[in-house]
Amino acid sequence: MRPDRSWPNPARGFGLVAALFLMIVISLVVLAMARLSATQHGSNSLSIQQARAYQAARAGLEWGISQAINAGSCAAATPSLTGSTLGEFSLSVDCRRDDYIDVDGSAVQIFRLTAEAQNGVPGSRPDYAFRRLTAVVER
Repeated sequence: MRPDRSWPNPARGFGLVAALFLMIVISLVVLAMARLSATQHGSNSLSIQQARAYQAARAGLEWGISQAINAGSCAAATPSLTGSTLGEFSLSVDCRRDDYIDVDGSAVQIFRLTAEAQNGVPGSRPDYAFRRLTAVVER
């Protein structure tokens, strides 16, 4: 005797629903991993640019300290980073000099230096980086 096929089979089509559900879940997992990967890449790029901005500002600060110690003045010129691996950063070094007379009557010079480095202007690029370093030197 053959089974009666006139009755609807409730299990029929269940495989299709399960396959669609599985495909949707796998697609969502793949999309989440792609988004996580893009976020991680952007975070790494920003970290590298921040480290480079720090090194550019540090180079400017060391240049300013050298000018203060060796020449005894606040140089108006700012060093250029062109031709180096930090060439995309703009650098500014600000120096203020104060003269004092020490307790024993000798002249003392205090230099307050601020170096700022940045690559572009805020909002101009996704990996914009800015660093400001300060130092006080006595001569």
